[in-house]
Amino acid sequence: MAIPIAYNLRNLMVRRTTTIMTALGIALTVAVLLAIFALVNGLGTSLHATGDPLHVIVLRKGSDSELVSNFTRTGFQVLKGKPGIALDRSGQPMASLEMVTVINLVSVDAPDGTNVTVRGLTPVGLELRDGLKLQAGRWFEAGKREVVVGESLPKRFPEARLGRKLRFGTGDWDVVGVMAAGQSATNSEVFADLNQLSTDFHRTEVVSSALVQATDPVAADALAKSLSNDQQLNMRAMSEQEYYDKQTTSGAPVEYLGLFCAVIMAIGSAFAAMNTMYAAVARRTAEIGTLRVLGFSRGSVLVSFLIEAVLLSVLGGLIGCLLVLPLNGVTTGIGNFVTFSETSFNFRVTPAIMARGVVFAVVLGACGGLFPSFSAARKEIVAALRSA
Repeated sequence: MAIPIAYNLRNLMVRRTTTIMTALGIALTVAVLLAIFALVNGLGTSLHATGDPLHVIVLRKGSDSELVSNFTRTGFQVLKGKPGIALDRSGQPMASLEMVTVINLVSVDAPDGTNVTVRGLTPVGLELRDGLKLQAGRWFEAGKREVVVGESLPKRFPEARLGRKLRFGTGDWDVVGVMAAGQSATNSEVFADLNQLSTDFHRTEVVSSALVQATDPVAADALAKSLSNDQQLNMRAMSEQEYYDKQTTSGAPVEYLGLFCAVIMAIGSAFAAMNTMYAAVARRTAEIGTLRVLGFSRGSVLVSFLIEAVLLSVLGGLIGCLLVLPLNGVTTGIGNFVTFSETSFNFRVTPAIMARGVVFAVVLGACGGLFPSFSAARKEIVAALRSA
């Protein structure tokens, strides 16, 4: 015969101070773990959202990043004639020649400055990026030192606010617009006119990369292989999704460090839960004996105390979820090892992540309550009653 769960709930209520303290210990562990998951999930979502299955990014062979790629304008003219590239309404190839560099801006977290990506492109480059919208101000004009910043930048970089000036290259650049691109990494970039940017950085003939749009996913794959295998062009092509997926490695060190901290805290929380349950067993020796006299088996006692530990951990897990919820949507940034600049993104606390946190708490509580439950089940009836 099983002991009613109501019995366990009443015991937790009677020992409310101990229950709350132990639950908070578990909650803090769960909150740390969920914060790391939310950070990595936000970064992954941002980078994955940037890639389009129809887009192919073309670099110089041997380059892993646009920042270190030397792509010639002559090669771009040859590239535009390749089959499989989609055409716009005027019949022109949908191919964008682009230049990528980094500038240093003072952020709210780094008074000494943080690298930010600046991308020079032409109107076709804006057209290629579906979902890109002007949130405030206007787009930059060709031949002028004007920039449009991603919506994440003004939140973290005071200099990047609308109406301010950014100093890089050979002069000051006016911030004339703020753009929004959903969850993509474009929100942490600065867009400028390609020719003006390349002139300022003395790179009129050699820029960074090309972004082309294929007619369909099959053509995109074929185009990437054709460009990579063309010995004359000396180019390396890959899908835009593949390029940005590789950048998710930027979050790996943070994830590993966070998991390590969470494991250390989990061990401490498990011992706290264990001590709580051992104390409960010690105080309720006579009660355990009474349960046995009433006909409850050793197994029932063991399961009852284990359920009590799990209920305690579920409470801690739910509190942990509540503690981390305010992080949802908060903008932060992390150094990108591929672009050598900061990628801004939002923490994403999803229901799936919270479910993982509650499951983690249950496992934590079960591990912490297992040995005390065995201890309670092993008590002899007579010895237990004598201690009353």
